[in-house]
Amino acid sequence: MDLNNILTFIAVATLLVISPGPNGFLIAKTVPLSGHRAGLANVAGFVAAFYVHGTLSIFGISILLVQSANAFFVFKMLGAAYLIWLGFKALRNAVSQRPSATTALREQLKKPASIQSAFYEGFLTNILNPKVSVFYLAAFPQFMTVDGSAFSAYALVTAHSLVNVIWFSAMVFTLAKVKNATNHPKFKIWLNSITGIVFIGFGTKLALEKSS
Repeated sequence: MDLNNILTFIAVATLLVISPGPNGFLIAKTVPLSGHRAGLANVAGFVAAFYVHGTLSIFGISILLVQSANAFFVFKMLGAAYLIWLGFKALRNAVSQRPSATTALREQLKKPASIQSAFYEGFLTNILNPKVSVFYLAAFPQFMTVDGSAFSAYALVTAHSLVNVIWFSAMVFTLAKVKNATNHPKFKIWLNSITGIVFIGFGTKLALEKSS
């Protein structure tokens, strides 16, 4: 594969990765509340989802999302519902931190997310995002070699994954350094409230978005 093509693709992927989106807010929520290992599990979930999307694109399955309005609508609504559910979950955690919350509710929600659940949160946030599929469908034809080999396609997926790992791992360890300062209950209430509203906003925007 041509080096210029790879570098151009990495530049495009980097712009996509660093732009504000659900992944960044998920990391910002996970690390202060559950630690850096859970944050890295989020990142692992992102990467696993990219390889699934890449594989579907290679075999042409994801093209259904572009060609079929009904398929895109169903997939889009599933992604929107999941983001909104994450938002309500964060808001519920914010309520549990308030002094007026019942002891039972606090006990139920105070446990940090497990590594496994953090991985699945990262995975589902991306696997149910139709924009990721559209990105691969739009990017692959422009940057793959003429023969369209699976090797070149997976090289692009790997490049996209490495950009994600570098960017979000840096975010994870940066947030982990200030974790002690974020352990105050008032900060947790603020963090869960903001991320809850943001996720509900992302989900609502995705649900209302029209397929092009």
